[in-house]
Amino acid sequence: MAKKTSALHEKDGVIKPNSTQKKSIDIIKKKRAKKNSVEEYVNHIIDGDITYLSKAITLIESTNPKHQKVANEIIDQCLPHASQSVRIGITGVPGVGKSTFIEAFGKHLTSQGKKIAVLAVDPSSTVNKGSILGDKTRMEQLVTDANAFIRPSPSGTTLGGVARKTRETIVLCEAAGFDTIIIETVGVGQSETMVHSLVDFFLLLKLSGAGDELQGIKRGIIEMADAIVINKADSGNEKNTKIARSEFTRALHLYPIKESEWQPKVLTASALHNKGIQEVHDMIQEYLHLTCENRYFEARRNEQNKFWLFNTIEEQLKSNFYHHPEIKKELQSELEKIENGETTPFNAAKRLLNL
Repeated sequence: MAKKTSALHEKDGVIKPNSTQKKSIDIIKKKRAKKNSVEEYVNHIIDGDITYLSKAITLIESTNPKHQKVANEIIDQCLPHASQSVRIGITGVPGVGKSTFIEAFGKHLTSQGKKIAVLAVDPSSTVNKGSILGDKTRMEQLVTDANAFIRPSPSGTTLGGVARKTRETIVLCEAAGFDTIIIETVGVGQSETMVHSLVDFFLLLKLSGAGDELQGIKRGIIEMADAIVINKADSGNEKNTKIARSEFTRALHLYPIKESEWQPKVLTASALHNKGIQEVHDMIQEYLHLTCENRYFEARRNEQNKFWLFNTIEEQLKSNFYHHPEIKKELQSELEKIENGETTPFNAAKRLLNL
């Protein structure tokens, strides 16, 4: 009697030759194991290699101690090659047209043979800690320009931290041959103060007809501005633009003369229609000529370096404190006491600091 066989059976699949599988695995392992040396990074960055510049910036932004060590070595070796660039900070409330303005301004600079790097500080979510990092998608023309480099970076949870990383990124961009560095911030408060300590010229973008004119009289961000540009001065908005320009000009004259001896100006522009961009560039050149002549440019750079010395010391002390084994242990105990109403936050802090 013939043996019955089931119709339900599985056919053997195609098996790749062992040699091919092994070769593929070996290639992947080698790629993972390969690490670029500091010298490789530095040489490629000095040659203007964008790929290595991006990789080095990623190391700067990493919280991994090993990555930070390599990043510090790269920065140290790039520092002597960092040329003097012009650092421009651009800020404004969401929707004011920062990305469109930066793209128009950037294209204007590259058309004159300049090499520009755009460092965009993107706010991180306080809920999931993520960032959109979508600035490249908003600057479609500039991102394809061979003389432009756009790098969005997440702000993370500490504005000081991202500003420090941005400052280190500036060194690498200068070493890579970029002569104009544009730093964009979202325009919501403390980040402007930090970025102001990084740049030579601070530009504030405003909108007309948005109920924003009164805000211009208030102290704060406008006090830091070296110029105000009223953006979106398109057809049909001339009246509001004229009123806003007059209001902001009057507001600026309420403040004492800056240490730089520069009187902040108010200009209008339409980045969408590429109007007023040349005037903004001319104004920045006028500012640079004045501050270089009266030595304020050099003095400000020195003051910024001192500021970042103290800022770095404070950050390191804070990091050392929270990573100390005894503090980690006692901190949890003090938190529990606070929850149970057994102590106050101030007394708990004093005990921890005394340790």
